[in-house]
Formats: sequence, structure tokens, C-alpha cells
Amino acid sequence: MSKLRIENLTKIFGDNQNEALHLIHEGKDKREILKETGATIGVNQATFDVKEGEIFVIMGLSGSGKSTLVRMLNRLIEPTSGNIYIDEENISTMDKKALREVRRKKISMVFQNFGLFPHRTILENTEYGLEVQGIDKRERQKKAEAALDNASLLPYKDQYPNQLSGGMQQRVGLARALANDPDILLMDEAFSALDPLIRRDMQDELIEMQKTMNKTIIFITHDLNESLRLGDRIAIMKDGEVVQVGTGQEILTNPANDYVKRFVEDIDRTKVYTAEHIMEEPAALSDEQEKPANILRVMDENNMNNILVVDNKERLIGYVTREDVEKLHKHGQENISEIIKKDVPEIEPDVLVDDLFDVVHETRTPIVITNDQSEIEGIIVRSNVIGAMTTDNEYDAIDSDEKVTDTKEEEDHE
Repeated sequence: MSKLRIENLTKIFGDNQNEALHLIHEGKDKREILKETGATIGVNQATFDVKEGEIFVIMGLSGSGKSTLVRMLNRLIEPTSGNIYIDEENISTMDKKALREVRRKKISMVFQNFGLFPHRTILENTEYGLEVQGIDKRERQKKAEAALDNASLLPYKDQYPNQLSGGMQQRVGLARALANDPDILLMDEAFSALDPLIRRDMQDELIEMQKTMNKTIIFITHDLNESLRLGDRIAIMKDGEVVQVGTGQEILTNPANDYVKRFVEDIDRTKVYTAEHIMEEPAALSDEQEKPANILRVMDENNMNNILVVDNKERLIGYVTREDVEKLHKHGQENISEIIKKDVPEIEPDVLVDDLFDVVHETRTPIVITNDQSEIEGIIVRSNVIGAMTTDNEYDAIDSDEKVTDTKEEEDHE
């Protein structure tokens, strides 16, 4: 479900706006319009939707229009044309009174500079937005304390901003925005002024807080690594235009144009791709009731040194090796239960490839991706992990025979 939706949202700065808008519709770019009219295109017909409860990142280099765009979402900057819908209500046509209510109850904003009042305590700073709304002191204190507690700042409520570190001050700014319990949180370069380590900590905190608060967050950044780390989806901007919207994996795998391709070419894909992205179906599985002779036949047909064993509902039990099955068959035994090994690494689909290197190095079996019912969704072998370190074209170019050979040597072919 879309929480926020914008259609052809455009902002033109300067004179001759009507002429500039006409040239936009003719397909002229930002530089051509500036030359012909003297008007500057801040945002050019941006169109996308933001789903309820997602972190939607808008990113681009300086001058791309991202900060102008986010300020139009609550009409701190008035759009030249286009529409903004929140819960399918068009706020671009609202009068000032209705817009004020939307800003108070539905949208809060966190800026790059913390904007804390030095003469107010941390609690008083957090209460400020509620105070402006005229909320009773006891009620606003209760809400502010809850927001500070959620940001792990409640013990500091009686201190002043200059007594806190930069990272803690930014958390106060975030708590103040959340105290009003907004549906939508706009964050404009919120962590850019922080030291790298503190910035990383703030990213971690936002991810953890989002698990419980489940807000709709529009996050502005110029840092691609930050956008890939935080964003459920990402919009990339250039010269006022939104040139691509997608998940981090979609953008890395299928860049919309050469600009996006150049933008992402140096990114470490292992920190973006998940197990689900690189998994494959097992070539074969064995039922726990299967006879050794049949298991050996399946292994021969698929060039396997071991095979995963499942129950009658295809839930993972473990695996058996060719050596053990051959011994069992040689002695005329039919029950494989005693030779099933249980040391199969199981992971969830959203585990990052970067976290798989140690696992794949230490195991002789495939890594198995299972769901909550222990049903097998896919497997990962070493060549999958190595492939994720390259571009997709490089991985696709690996000869299939080479993959099989490597897998056989490692005795972990599925």
C-alpha cells in the first residue's frame, strides 16, 4: 500500500517559469532550459510512490535536486506543478490551515544540523513540537520521554545539548521528530555531519528503531553505501530527474542507464546481495526412506559427492556422503538414517553474501537456505559466492564446466 505518492512533481526557480515548464514538456534538459530562459530546474517531473513502513532513500550528487524534492513533500518549498498524495489525499492543493495539520500530525523532519535549543534540556527539546501544538505538559512529557527511551537517551533527559556528543545530539533530533508519532519521517542528510564511526552507529540505530516503530521514512543522502545499507528501495536523481527507482540489488544488477552504471560500478556487491539473490535449486534431493542403490544412481546422474536428505514434507534432515552410502550398500543395509549427517549450515534468505565467506570456507556441503518450516528454498555453493564478488556479466561468463569441476573438487556439489 502506498503511503505517499507523487506525480510529475516539478520545481522551477527564477523567472520565465511557464516558458521553462513548456520546454520541459518538449523534452529539453536542465542546461538547455537554463540557456534559453534563465530559469533553473530544481526537480523535473518526479514520479514515484513510497510504501507504508518502508525506508525509501532518495540519493544523488550535489545539485541533483534531492533536498529540493524532499522539502516539497511537506511544501516547505512550493511545487511549480505536479501532485503530492499522502494516504491518497492531495496535499499540493491544501490551504494553509489543512497543511498545518498535516505537518503537525503526519510528517516530521530531521535535518543535517541538529537544530537543538542550547538553553533547553534534552527533554524540553524533545517536547518542543508538542508544545507548539498546545499539548498538555504532562502528556507531552510522557510522549517525549517515550521517544527518548526508544532512542536510548532517557537517562540524559535533564542534560543540555552541549553536554552530549554529536551523535547523541542527532539522536535527540530524531527523538524530537518521533515524539509527535508522525506517519512519515523526512530525513535530509541527517547523518552527513557525523564522524564515520558515529554515522555507522546511527545507521544501525535507525535500522533497529525501524523494526519497532515501522514508520514510513524518506531518507536523503549523497552516499551510495548509506543508501544501499538503509534503503528498502532507492531513487537515484540526476539534474533534477529521478533516473531509476528500485531495490539496491535491482539497481546494481540492472542499472537504468550509463550514469547509474558508472555510479554503482565500484560498489562491493557482497554487502548488498543476499543469499536469496545467489541461491540455486538443488540438482536432486533424497528422501529419508530411499534405498542406497537408488541414492547412488541419483548421485551418478548428477555428479554428486553428497546429497541432501529431506522428510516426506521436504523439510531438511541432513545429508549423506557417497562414501557412506557405498559402504551401506556393500553390506546390504537399506536404512540410511544412521549415516545422515546433521552438520548442514542453514541460513535465512536475507543474509548478506559478505557474511557467507567464513561459512562456505568451513563446510564441505552446500549452504542451505530454509524457511521457518525448515523447507529448502535453495542452496549456495562456493562458486555462487565467488560469482557475487564480480559483476553479473563476469559471473555469467564463467564456463559451466568450470563451475562443476570446482564444485566436485570441493566435494560440495549439490
